[in-house]
Amino acid sequence: MLNFRIKSSRSAVFAAAVFLASTTLSGLAFAKELTVGLTSDAVNLDPQAGEELSSNILFYHIYDPLVRRNADLSFGPGLAESWDLTDDTTWVFKLRKGVKFHNGEEFKASDVVFTLDRLKKSLMANLGANIASFKAIDDYTVEIKTPRPYAVLPNDLAAVLILNEKYAKEVGDEQLDLKPVGTGPYKLVEWVKEDHITLAANPDYYAGAPKIDEVTFRPITNGATRTAALLTGEVDVIQDLNVRDIDRVKADDRYKVMTKPSLLNVVVSIDHREKSPTIALDKNPMTDRRVREAMVRAIDVAAINKIIMNGLSTPSEQYVPASHTGYVDGASFRDMYPFDLEKAAQLMAEAGYADGFTVTLDTTNNRYVNDQQIAQALASMLGKIKIDLKLNLMPKSNFFGYIRVPSDKSSMIMSGWDVPSGDGGSMYSVMFYSRDKKEGYGQVNRGSYSNPKVDELIDKADATPKLEERDAYLQEVTKILMQDIPMIPIHYEQDLYAAKTNVEMTPRADKFLWAYEIDVKE
Repeated sequence: MLNFRIKSSRSAVFAAAVFLASTTLSGLAFAKELTVGLTSDAVNLDPQAGEELSSNILFYHIYDPLVRRNADLSFGPGLAESWDLTDDTTWVFKLRKGVKFHNGEEFKASDVVFTLDRLKKSLMANLGANIASFKAIDDYTVEIKTPRPYAVLPNDLAAVLILNEKYAKEVGDEQLDLKPVGTGPYKLVEWVKEDHITLAANPDYYAGAPKIDEVTFRPITNGATRTAALLTGEVDVIQDLNVRDIDRVKADDRYKVMTKPSLLNVVVSIDHREKSPTIALDKNPMTDRRVREAMVRAIDVAAINKIIMNGLSTPSEQYVPASHTGYVDGASFRDMYPFDLEKAAQLMAEAGYADGFTVTLDTTNNRYVNDQQIAQALASMLGKIKIDLKLNLMPKSNFFGYIRVPSDKSSMIMSGWDVPSGDGGSMYSVMFYSRDKKEGYGQVNRGSYSNPKVDELIDKADATPKLEERDAYLQEVTKILMQDIPMIPIHYEQDLYAAKTNVEMTPRADKFLWAYEIDVKE
């Protein structure tokens, strides 16, 4: 049994406190503790209420998926011990026995069925877009059918975190968000919004008890402040080390710097509607491909990398990295559209916009590495071809609700997208598929881009059981997208971490900072 209480922080924000059955927080004695400085607080703790990195990091501490995505992006057993494709469209998952939720309820097939049913009605419905039906065969077997052969269903399920049916129905959606209960390696102790989230180890975790007994995540939005918190001993690990602080941290032998090439592609979505919310002209100039090409050619990504990112980014060649399905060998945005202000101005004139136009860019000021500085650089660069880019900067806590599809507010949006599944189709189906055409598709198509050929190829990719055929279809999509320019890719971030030298961790390819994989040496 769990005992909950709500408490207020000094700023009168509510927090959810979860106290374990036979103890209180003050009575717990932890052998190993870890404090982590994140770039921002979780937006929510309901894994079906939205998706962004800080929230995702917390989700995977508290909940488990059927299929586990490993640190190297390979996939293996999670709450499902095994799975088989019994015919072209039928998958059978065998579940682990003896797994307990944090409230003591045993994990069973009914919880999977409840989770998938709720998923279909949630903001994360795209994760279930290729699930036609599902049912419990017995307490430890689930059958999932796809509407057509679909080779990467297990990969998709790595992003579906399993809820406890009984608990979720008892408390309702609002309380589930504040007081999550999963099967994961950690249990929520306390969440004081914008201050900290504290988790306690789950000693009964099916894969073995965590090495870290208590982990506290602190949102520290300012990069310099995160570095200072590390160097003064307030935190043990920080995410997104400020690129300007690398030498300072390396110079102190009490700390270490760790880097990992990121999957996160910083991109600028472009509105393709005839009438755009922040453009005063009768027709949206960005519907003209020549204008979109001009914008790409006017953005000097090499300068952004050198001056703003201190050399710690990789200009994006395509919308997905070379490791993913859908990547086309030898194709590069930077080769197709090299930085060329003269050519960019010529294209603007040919399209009838030699005098430019004014448009607003919506973006964060505390989510991506140097996001505000990048936005300011974009405004300066596009200004050289007479595009007056007004910046609408906002904290992450406001941003994702503001840009949620469908939106009548945005003309351009700078955000980031990563594809930890290793499958470009999982991005293409939600970002480039025509909106409102097919359930679960186009849900994050923020620019209202629509190309029937792209839709057709994505449908074909999703309908083949052969990965090599899927890759071929998705490569054709990539080629079309690089011609159409539905959004402008800027760069892949370099993941930067700093930690005390006694913290043993290896950065993951998906940027998840998972305490279960970390140890602290005395």
